[in-house]
Amino acid sequence: MADFMIRFLLCNIFISIITGVLVMAKRLLKNNLTHRAQYQLWFLFLGLLAVPFITALRIPFPFLFSWAGKFQNPSPSLAIALGEESDIPALSPSAGWINDFGVSVSQKAPSIVGIILCLIWITGIAAMTVLVSKSMLRFHAIKNSALPLQSQTVHRLYHCCLKEMNITRNIPIYSAVFLSSPVIAGFLRPSIYLPVHLISGSSAKEIRYMLLHELQHYKHKDALANYLMNAARVIYWFNPFVWFALREMKNDREIACDASVLNMLKEEAYEDYGNTLINFAEKVSLNPFPFAAGIGGSMALMKKRVINIACYRPASFRKNLCSLLSYMTAALLLSGFIPALSIQAADKSYYFLNEHSENISYIDLSSSFGENTGSFVLYDAAQDSWQIYNKEYAAARICPASTYKIYIALSGLESGIISPGQSLIRWNGQHNIIDVWNQDQTLTSAMQNSVNWYFQSIDQQAGMTAVKKFIRQTGYGNQNAEGGPDTYWINSSLKISPVEQVEMLKKLYYNQFGFSPENIEAVKNSICLYESDDGSLYGKTGTEQINGTNVSGWFIGYVEKEGLPYFFATNIQKGSSATGACAAELTFSILSSVHLWNTDISVFNAASPAAKSAYSRTMPGVT
Repeated sequence: MADFMIRFLLCNIFISIITGVLVMAKRLLKNNLTHRAQYQLWFLFLGLLAVPFITALRIPFPFLFSWAGKFQNPSPSLAIALGEESDIPALSPSAGWINDFGVSVSQKAPSIVGIILCLIWITGIAAMTVLVSKSMLRFHAIKNSALPLQSQTVHRLYHCCLKEMNITRNIPIYSAVFLSSPVIAGFLRPSIYLPVHLISGSSAKEIRYMLLHELQHYKHKDALANYLMNAARVIYWFNPFVWFALREMKNDREIACDASVLNMLKEEAYEDYGNTLINFAEKVSLNPFPFAAGIGGSMALMKKRVINIACYRPASFRKNLCSLLSYMTAALLLSGFIPALSIQAADKSYYFLNEHSENISYIDLSSSFGENTGSFVLYDAAQDSWQIYNKEYAAARICPASTYKIYIALSGLESGIISPGQSLIRWNGQHNIIDVWNQDQTLTSAMQNSVNWYFQSIDQQAGMTAVKKFIRQTGYGNQNAEGGPDTYWINSSLKISPVEQVEMLKKLYYNQFGFSPENIEAVKNSICLYESDDGSLYGKTGTEQINGTNVSGWFIGYVEKEGLPYFFATNIQKGSSATGACAAELTFSILSSVHLWNTDISVFNAASPAAKSAYSRTMPGVT
């Protein structure tokens, strides 16, 4: 919620700009838009005000549907391959053949500023709700004191107005002592309330004009607009631009109703209608009830309405057509702000996979994960199909840890810092606790041993400006690389979800980045773990550790089998098993069960260090 508040405030900057654009558009298109169209433009504005919340509400995980995975049916192909639950080995935290040294050691503190702003915002909403509630109670008291209209003359006049406007619904009409302006209130059960002093002191013609005006509010569903406007006023209580826009919307509504009434009258009656407003300008006060629509308004509004009445001419077919085209143009212009609002409002802690257009099946691997939380994602490129375990965690963005070294290597190759033929970086002599790090490294050795300083050196030479550009160019995760070159991918600002890890691997495999094929091939070779006649395995692990506790373990990569790629990403969170080693062991078990990879892991677990070294050419150390 605190993070949303920061994003919401950023959205308000765009909303303020939108208000200015809309006001300018109305002025530029004033001669091409009818009064009704000018009022209806504001509904586009109300729609834009809802965008930040619609975007935020698109995120159900992991709170709303955390139970859903338990009831998902496994996909047929994977369910058959898995067989009995006991076929998959229990997850062991001590996979001896695999180690990952790229460990995170810091944690980002929650946003105190966001929390404070959120509390202020909620307090303001509560205060505005109290004010609106008080206004509702006042109006409710007036309604209780109102009596059904007794004047038969006004009753007959009222029914003539209903008939004239082709309104068949029976809308009750009341007389009220404590009301200063005629109003219509209620959306589902609308009623009209006339002040007693206006009934007794007005001519039949003047009362007719008032009734026609109120019935125009009913015909155009202005009661619903009132509710929407008040909701916007409560939520955006702190934004003066929104208040200005809502005030202009209300003014345009009254002018639009005037125009609708005038369209029903003969030209010689225009002056009488205008005189009615002038005569009652002092008697008809500003409507104090924000959820009711009436003929009243401020003196400035009354003056503007009288001027519009004096200049009124019925809209021709040409003007109506121009109005429609101009309205569509303005709508198109305003819709251009939707992506900006969506981007600012979206919770970048999650990634949205378009489930409607993707071939996705949800599988149950809870017995394999045991007490560990996490997710598994498998993508079959040939079938263009996804299999996902625990979609909430599969969509949650977290620290990539050492898995991001794949893309640091790619950026270093593309920038020329290293090359496929010359990737050596000299050790600076600074001692590291991992002995194998204390020597010169090539891309292959650095990737095999997950040598932090090697990849940090690439980013240092490139500079953070180039790093951020590369991340945006490739579309990696949340595309946030705030911080220094040594930390942004180690439990800092850069986050990615398991689903995105798979999508990034697809881009790498098919070189959808448009990079040098030689550089793509060099990165692929650096993460090649095993090759045989049955296929090849490529992958990279990553472990995130905070204050000495493992919090996340990654294993991502792909299998090439019979010339076809299968991309995967496994993530384990919380507990001692949240390491890259355990994620890799679990992945091998799952891949073996679905007959994508049948290598016996126990061979490597039981091997001595010397024996493991002998496999270095065909099975480099996974780190």
